Amino acid sequence: MVEGLSVRVAAIDCGTNSIRLLVADIDGNNFREVVREMRVVRLGAGVDKTHAFDPAAIERTLAATKEYSSIIASKGVEKIRFCATSATRDATNRNLFIDGVREILGIEPEVIPGTEEAALSFSGATKELDLALAPYLVVDIGGGSTEFVLGSQKVDFARSVNIGCVRMSERHLTTQPPSAQSLAAAIEDIDTAIGEAAETVPFSKAKTLIAVAGTATTVAASALQLSHYDRYSIHLARIPAQKVHEVASMFAAMTREEITALPYMHPGRIDVITAGSLVLSRVMLATGADEFIASESDILDGMAWSLGSQK
Repeated sequence: MVEGLSVRVAAIDCGTNSIRLLVADIDGNNFREVVREMRVVRLGAGVDKTHAFDPAAIERTLAATKEYSSIIASKGVEKIRFCATSATRDATNRNLFIDGVREILGIEPEVIPGTEEAALSFSGATKELDLALAPYLVVDIGGGSTEFVLGSQKVDFARSVNIGCVRMSERHLTTQPPSAQSLAAAIEDIDTAIGEAAETVPFSKAKTLIAVAGTATTVAASALQLSHYDRYSIHLARIPAQKVHEVASMFAAMTREEITALPYMHPGRIDVITAGSLVLSRVMLATGADEFIASESDILDGMAWSLGSQK
């Protein structure tokens, strides 16, 4: 344990596509990562259409939760927080999942609203940034939803809209490469949702656009032409808007096999990166940003910080 008043915390973020674990030591404004893990479990598979979890998806996710529980137990964690987001908000049978998590971890899982998801993402993404870059617009492209958050030292405006990479893939981009018609339908859907977000969040007030989560970091890896996924090269990289559009067009033209062969591509993102990169490309157009800063710090880090600040 770190000297001083350090507390060891564990945060688990369960989204539509992946479930992630962060164990960290927090002492005031000091943060030391101990463990960071991700498993793609696709908990939200089919939820956009059926509004319910598939039993196999629950089983996959609870298996990962058990794995994380063992890691947490071995690391001497003092505080745990488990947050579920878009897919769990939408699923009518969410209690089957929530009860399973409670039994495994012995804590009450939180099904957080989009506004809190946005605030946690903002906290995680901006904690280490220079205030000279503020106001920040943080965009978190998840599996089920995308959050838009504007603020400097705190959240001033936030909106969550249902245009995540899994949801858009299932709704529109069901073949790879997708047809021109399905791409057009996806763009219409995405642009409508971004327009709804813009009614709440004044994009034009932002000085810096920060994009978090797997879609944004994978687009950054592609733009940087990395020979493998390297979070340290990706974190805080500045990616020009033109590069984002080029990468999105590239993914939309590739076969599944070609995407699979990309050296930086996580297996769990193969089927959803075309939709995710399209969302990011449309966000760049809508905001008029010249570039985005890719951040490997996101909602998971925000959750850890929230535990560290508790007395």
